[in-house]
Amino acid sequence: MAKKRKAARKTGTRVTFKPDSSIMEVSEFHFDTLAQRLRELAFLNKGIRIQFTDERSGKKHDFQYEGGISSFVKYLNTNKTVLHPEPIYHQRERDRMVVEIAIQYNDGYVENVFSFVNNINTVEGGTHLIGFRTALTSTINNYAEREGLTKGLKDVTLGGDDVREGLTAVVSVKLPDPQFEGQTKAKLGTTEAKGVVQSIVGEGLRNYFEENPAVARKIVDKCIQTARAREAARKARDLARRKSVLDGGSLPGKLADCQSTNPAECEIYLV
Repeated sequence: MAKKRKAARKTGTRVTFKPDSSIMEVSEFHFDTLAQRLRELAFLNKGIRIQFTDERSGKKHDFQYEGGISSFVKYLNTNKTVLHPEPIYHQRERDRMVVEIAIQYNDGYVENVFSFVNNINTVEGGTHLIGFRTALTSTINNYAEREGLTKGLKDVTLGGDDVREGLTAVVSVKLPDPQFEGQTKAKLGTTEAKGVVQSIVGEGLRNYFEENPAVARKIVDKCIQTARAREAARKARDLARRKSVLDGGSLPGKLADCQSTNPAECEIYLV
């Protein structure tokens, strides 16, 4: 006769709290706000399972993402046309700092980058985000120049805005004793984070581009199209400004810009 299995012991930590109404003006919890934050935590901590139940309404959510921040990027790009099906993912630890990035481009025009430090959403960025953007711009520029993809751009260079158009990315950094600017922890001020993130991101992107040239070319082509559109828009603005200056009556009437297309009716004054 089979022996009856013993019930598994449940272990863990339970935290119970209640907001003080004498301090907190609003003490009502919003399900969607909490669900969004718990979803973020599940994305940022690969494989962790978070069960969320609202006993007031009976709503439940079960968050678990084996892909981590790669799944986060896919979630952000839902219903968008992406340039490459799988996000570019890279993780490395250096100088007691763990840097994790996931990148995926879509055919849109909006930059959508989220940065985190020790699971805290740094909505104002900081040194880690500066390092990420610097590495992204320099790596794409270097690859494009080395492969001869920027020959048709002449004097136009790929700027930061060009390489980030249509970019969806998550940058997660974990480090001991982070220094934040302000009590809200919205911006990282740790100086060392910039160099470490820049080095790790640059290294990861270079390796990925070498191993996946087809994806790298798609990304560079999109950046080049953006640069060309930016340059065309600049020339159109300059032309419009020149016309407005000539048509604005700032010159004497006898020196006004010619309005006729008939050469016989036109005169030129050399002063």
